[in-house]
Amino acid sequence: MANSAALPGRPRSRDAAGLPAVTPARIIDAALELTARHGLSNWTLRQLAGAVEAYPAVIYHHVGDREAVVTAVVDRVIGMYPVPPAELHWREWFRTLFTELRAVLTQYPGVARRLSVAGPTVHAAAETVDRGVRVLQAAGFGHDSPVVYRFLSNAVCLFVSVEDDQRSQPEVIARNIAEWSGYRDNAELPGMAAMSQSVHELTTDPAIRENYFGDLFQFAMERCLDGVAARLAVVKDR
Repeated sequence: MANSAALPGRPRSRDAAGLPAVTPARIIDAALELTARHGLSNWTLRQLAGAVEAYPAVIYHHVGDREAVVTAVVDRVIGMYPVPPAELHWREWFRTLFTELRAVLTQYPGVARRLSVAGPTVHAAAETVDRGVRVLQAAGFGHDSPVVYRFLSNAVCLFVSVEDDQRSQPEVIARNIAEWSGYRDNAELPGMAAMSQSVHELTTDPAIRENYFGDLFQFAMERCLDGVAARLAVVKDR
């Protein structure tokens, strides 16, 4: 990767040097690529400047500081998943949204954590939030609709952020799995034995291992939707 600090003799004209123009879109494209490879928190403005073959000051000029670039990256990622049609049943609407959301977020580690902590910008999320809240209102959630939307969105983003963290620490996970697998024949701790057997199957069955994160996500999402459905029954009984 080129580094702007290593180009002291570069001509002032990018055309003369045969370099493409630096634009906000190109900067965000490069930041997205760095995020996909290293995670949202693991690249610097100097690395980003090197990726577009420019000085860091050029990044500041076109986009702003690192926080501004991160915000733009998150906004771009949010725009990558489709908003489900409003005609869907509320449960299917959120199931569809969150399945698509996970598919996008897992390509850009760290974005899910950012969303769970800071949330999206209004500009990026307005269409999705508006339609989601209206779907909940139409289903009968009434005054609870915004809270239900926030609960489900935060739960999904937090779950994906944990997946990001686990995928980034395979050695630590492998050590823990090896330790947990050793209790499956322990008759004195039957609960631990059951958990140990489950972990052992995860390590020895390729199909379970391959689908682990997706299956766990689906389970967690459905249980959250179960809880919200129970809340809907309470709201309708008022």
